[in-house]
Amino acid sequence: MTNLLYKLFIKDYTKTKDPAVRERYGKLAGLVGILTNLSICLLKIGIGLLQNSIAIIADGINNLSDAASSVITLVGFKLAAMPEDEGHPYGHARIEYLTGMIVSMIIIFVGFQLVLASVDKILHPEPMEFNGITVGILVFSILLKLWQSRFYKTTSRAIHSVALKASSADSRNDVLATSVVLISLAIGHFSGFQVDGIMGCLVALFIIWSGIALLRETSNPLLGESPDEDLVHSIKEAALSYEGVLGIHDLVVHNYGPGKIFASIHIEVDAKSDIMVSHDLVDNIERELSEILHIHLVAHMDPVLINDPATEKLNRDIEKAIADLDGVESIHDLRIVPGPTHTNIIFDVVLSPVCQTREGEITKIIEGAVKKIDPTYFVVITFDKSYLSFQ
Repeated sequence: MTNLLYKLFIKDYTKTKDPAVRERYGKLAGLVGILTNLSICLLKIGIGLLQNSIAIIADGINNLSDAASSVITLVGFKLAAMPEDEGHPYGHARIEYLTGMIVSMIIIFVGFQLVLASVDKILHPEPMEFNGITVGILVFSILLKLWQSRFYKTTSRAIHSVALKASSADSRNDVLATSVVLISLAIGHFSGFQVDGIMGCLVALFIIWSGIALLRETSNPLLGESPDEDLVHSIKEAALSYEGVLGIHDLVVHNYGPGKIFASIHIEVDAKSDIMVSHDLVDNIERELSEILHIHLVAHMDPVLINDPATEKLNRDIEKAIADLDGVESIHDLRIVPGPTHTNIIFDVVLSPVCQTREGEITKIIEGAVKKIDPTYFVVITFDKSYLSFQ
């Protein structure tokens, strides 16, 4: 069913990296959500009024909020697809993250409203009628919501959408809520004990918990979370695969929303090579990786002196000195600048985001290692912060 919808309503549905195709996926998901949720909402509220069940009515109102969430998702995908403008040079793709946050907050709000209604039902319990029509509608609702949750989940994976992931979790919550309502009806019918309000409270607490978890997840990209590990490794492996590349460092990845990934990297090349050849190599890496990985990459050329005994010894001794320092990851761009009275050893030290070692302590340790080689050596260190939480 899901694949059939893709084929019928999404042109070039297999090209999920294409922003236009991605937008079509989001619009389809929004329309499907609006139609299915409105249908279920009307059925549940009608049955809830007939059966005098706060749990069924609350469940129906929850589905109404789901329809509103689907509208927000639909509008969010439309706005996120807007092109760059003067005030937003990186585009509007992060609106999709805001959409996910709004859906998450709606889930939390509905959970609190259901808590209030359920507590009132506990204090003032009323019997509910148990019949085939009620059971049939609730079972139909559960099955439709199961499909809806699966549809959202499949679509979110296809286009890597946090907003649709939130919608999938919301639909899963609805399955649980409706199942609990059905169990409450059965218990009340066969035992005479009205657990409608108690069950409603349990479902409400689960909804609030899942909403808070989703809010945390959907807000992380806006706060600046670590980049996708697979993307980072792909950039590293692809850059290092070019002949003439000696190493890479200072890789930084910025996420401005789905399809809007900007990255910068330093490419190390032999300092003795023809500068035009090296520049052409770095240009090719920049262009080809941008096309292959669907990112906007800027590459900087770093000339490195190789086969120089003094430089190689300094690199080895400094790396050995910092090997046991927690949070100190690596060094790069080491240069030896001789002078009449002393020689400056200039290089960068990369610190992890969670480094607890003081820069002054690191400098002191490195200075001790360098002066063992030559007392006239003086270190000039630039400390870089690594923006990747893994290597």
